[in-house]
Amino acid sequence: MRNLTEENLTDIVLERIKSDDKRSQEVLTKLIKHLHAFIKDLEPTEEEWFKAIDFLTRTGKKCDDKRQEFILLSDVLGVSMLVDAINHRTSQDATETTVTGPFHAPAMEMQMGDNIARGKEVETGEPALFRGKILDPDGKPIKNAKIDVWQSNDDGFYDIQDSSQPEMNLRGIFTTDETGEFWFKSIKPSPYPVPTDGPVGEVLRASGRHPMRPAHIHFWIEAEGYQTLITHIFVEGDEYLDSDAVFGVKESLILDFPLNENKADAEKWGFKSAFCDVEYDFKLARKA
Repeated sequence: MRNLTEENLTDIVLERIKSDDKRSQEVLTKLIKHLHAFIKDLEPTEEEWFKAIDFLTRTGKKCDDKRQEFILLSDVLGVSMLVDAINHRTSQDATETTVTGPFHAPAMEMQMGDNIARGKEVETGEPALFRGKILDPDGKPIKNAKIDVWQSNDDGFYDIQDSSQPEMNLRGIFTTDETGEFWFKSIKPSPYPVPTDGPVGEVLRASGRHPMRPAHIHFWIEAEGYQTLITHIFVEGDEYLDSDAVFGVKESLILDFPLNENKADAEKWGFKSAFCDVEYDFKLARKA
């Protein structure tokens, strides 16, 4: 076909897609339809289109083994949460999911009760105890559940963003026994900005949006026979709960962080002074 025009180009491109894989055929067909419709609606200048290509190029160049700018872009555009919502439709009584975020990294296996804080946060952060159970939808404990946790420090940086932090600081993996119980020490999370020194920062500034995430700690929980749960616990009262830069907040995941000043409890759990005592039970949905 020659004589390609604004009116016939989309149909001609679609005719040339002849994938043997049905899902690939569907993905490419819908991508081209929506992309062409977007271009027809927006009518960008050639200069604007080259800027768009440059934006994507720079986004890719900003990615490395410690930073994933494309995940962050997906997050701030609300796409990550939309994909999460679509993939976790369930009628089961299970804990709600939220975004993974761009800062998950390998962590070491730890013993229950260990402190995941290994840097200056041990002295400067507000000590916190996280405890609870991993349960099935019926409330029964799940044995051998792997609980991968990670959070930023009190300056708002994850260890992989900040070379001054010890390796695997504020990260750890714990495994439940037959009781399904978990407990570990850390610090109270702080709000922090997502990185704005790359293309994602340009998007936020162009949108007139702030880059802040409300204080939270990440949980990635896996157990045989159950759907993987990736979620957060948020701090009640945080000023950014209603304007999270990545749209990840859910009401059921917001908890009080009460201060426990009982000296006997501090001694029992291995704290030198008062600590935030946070208790939450996670429920995993069964696999289909």
